[in-house]
Amino acid sequence: MKKSISSTVLQLFLTVFLALPVAAQVKKEAISESVQGHIFKPALLAPTDANVRQLKAPAGFTVTKFAENLGKPRMLAIAPDGTVYVTSRDAGTVTMLQDKNKDGKAEVTKVVAQKENMHGIALRDGKAYLITVNKVYTTEINKDGTFGSLKEIMDGLPEGGQHNNRTLAFGPDGKLYISVGSTCNACEETSDLNATMLQADADGKNRRIFAKGLRNTIGFDWHPQTKVLYGFDHGIDWLGDEVSKEEFNKLEDGADYGWPYVYENGKPNKADEPKNMTWAEYAKKAKNPELMYKAHAAPLGMVFYTGSQFPKEYQGDAIATMHGSWNRQEAVGYNLVRVKFQNGQPTQIEEFITGFLTNNNKAQFGRPCGIAQHPDGSLLFSDDDNGVIYRVAYTGKK
Repeated sequence: MKKSISSTVLQLFLTVFLALPVAAQVKKEAISESVQGHIFKPALLAPTDANVRQLKAPAGFTVTKFAENLGKPRMLAIAPDGTVYVTSRDAGTVTMLQDKNKDGKAEVTKVVAQKENMHGIALRDGKAYLITVNKVYTTEINKDGTFGSLKEIMDGLPEGGQHNNRTLAFGPDGKLYISVGSTCNACEETSDLNATMLQADADGKNRRIFAKGLRNTIGFDWHPQTKVLYGFDHGIDWLGDEVSKEEFNKLEDGADYGWPYVYENGKPNKADEPKNMTWAEYAKKAKNPELMYKAHAAPLGMVFYTGSQFPKEYQGDAIATMHGSWNRQEAVGYNLVRVKFQNGQPTQIEEFITGFLTNNNKAQFGRPCGIAQHPDGSLLFSDDDNGVIYRVAYTGKK
């Protein structure tokens, strides 16, 4: 499906604009900005063996199915014994997967928890932490890998709106970090908690805003050497096929990353004007991204590689999933990328796993979503369109 909505959105904008009071019209009359965009969703194909064999990875790497027929698997977490947990927001479930014979494929599949809109998951000290749109829960992990009863430790998170896929993780400081996306594409939020990264104690108490101006940072993790927090933020839609790019941010306490007023390296979003200052003034106080990736690729999961299976040069690099575009004419994403670091600093983003897009990018058989590192050093990532979890392993010479 492909169509341009520029004229439709512009007509709607003019209708609203002409209904504004005269004073408001005078204030805005010097602003000129066009709304541009396309809708194109590649056709969904099955993850056949032939399709999976065409996936491309660096030399020495293999991509195989770890589990399938899982509905719409989203976020992943893996226990020290190798037990895999995957959430499904649509089903509201957490499913346990176990590869007992260690052949790289799960033989055990069992639902171990259920709450409406379950999405993010983190494991710590024999407990699982789970998040829905408005609440955070914890539960003991039993010896067989199943979960005990869920205990609510946080309530009062704001409504999700457009971005209700909450994620959470524990930092090196032992604090719980929670990503809360914006309710809209670009707007003035009614809750200060939206479009933020929150921080709380492990028991859910002392919640506060750690960073703001983040449209939707689902994937985030801490660099294993520097302990610095990084995250991939989703850019604004409807600014054009190449705008705005996905942002790889260094997330700092108290920082503002610009949404909805500025994007990329301080460019103004003319549809939303900051209060009591110009866009240029706001850009000066907002923090720019460290790196940027293709607009509308939709980053979801992210993990720093700390295992010993991959070649040494992968140590300390981040691997992120790109769910894939819908708001541009030519599809991008539907892949995994590697964020390379040198001396503790991000230097470039390069393709890692590709090939889910086929037929000249008009079809796809996988939308990468959650990602986690297995104790054996492999990586697992989910596809929430075809219900598959893939395993990325290194079998070549180091």
